[in-house]
Amino acid sequence: MRRSLALCAILALAASPLGAALLPDEENTIAVFKVAAPSVVFVTNIAVRQDIYMDDFAVPQGSGSGFVWDREGHIVTNYHVVAGGNAFLVTLKDHTELQAELVGAEPRKDIAVLRVKAKPEQLQPLALGDSDHLQVGQKTLAIGNPFGLDNTLTTGIVSALGRQVLSIGRVTIRDMIQTDAAINPGNSGGPLLDSGGGLIGMNMMIYSPSGASAGIGFAVPVGTIKKIVPQLIKYGRSTPAGIGIFVLRDDQKYQLLGAANGVVVRDVEPGLPADRAGVRGIRFSGGRLSLGDVIVGVDAQPVKDYDDFYNALDRHKVGDTVEFILLRGGKKRAVRIELVNVF
Repeated sequence: MRRSLALCAILALAASPLGAALLPDEENTIAVFKVAAPSVVFVTNIAVRQDIYMDDFAVPQGSGSGFVWDREGHIVTNYHVVAGGNAFLVTLKDHTELQAELVGAEPRKDIAVLRVKAKPEQLQPLALGDSDHLQVGQKTLAIGNPFGLDNTLTTGIVSALGRQVLSIGRVTIRDMIQTDAAINPGNSGGPLLDSGGGLIGMNMMIYSPSGASAGIGFAVPVGTIKKIVPQLIKYGRSTPAGIGIFVLRDDQKYQLLGAANGVVVRDVEPGLPADRAGVRGIRFSGGRLSLGDVIVGVDAQPVKDYDDFYNALDRHKVGDTVEFILLRGGKKRAVRIELVNVF
């Protein structure tokens, strides 16, 4: 009798219209995609070349994704998506193609801003979320154009936080979001969303020996995007806080000091905070080079190279007073200097 009842239950279940009932998570995924998809664009990078007859011709450099920032036509994408291009094409979800110009870029954060001329009603800005309070295990949704397949949706979770990834600008982007939502070539520049549809990051790269998705993707956190994009729109470049110095590249420092830690101050701009604090750069006298200050620490954090120095300052803002540990002539001293806009 029990077996008959169980069989009847199975048959009844098999006959029921299961496809008509969506799980709550499915409903959430569908709702987020419907709202966010119109904000995601396809970005084509084009280089203009000349043939032997001096006629211009277009050479596609590659493609990626991007998203609408505002109704003034600003489009956010990765710097590596637009690098090397002379012209850019933005394709909206409704397949409208728009020419775009490069407004500004910050290679060290792999962020770029394009601008298109479009009617405000054609542009749907993406809602901005919060990356400062993410938790491992949260749901993530990625929308982009992998392999040119426009408006592709993949889902996953936040796999890890605080990852460090080397950017195209040759400095480490810290606090990166790791996700297992499938990210493939062409997803770069597209949004990573939370279950509320808010932007939590911009998909940047994958870790994969094969070049295809292996479940390890990285996104620039929206906290960084919120900081950099307004600067690019206003100034065409980022405006980091600084003290008014120029430092040697790491390879140049190596020629002088070998593998010693720190960054070498090359020049000090007159009248700016470093100059007022007595920071000294490299001097030449009688054909001889005289080393000035080497910055070996910022706010009690050791500085071994330019990457450390850049990221130490990047944690601060204009107006903050920061302690610098300087090494000169084998002796260390601490000096507190207020950060200013060094644009």
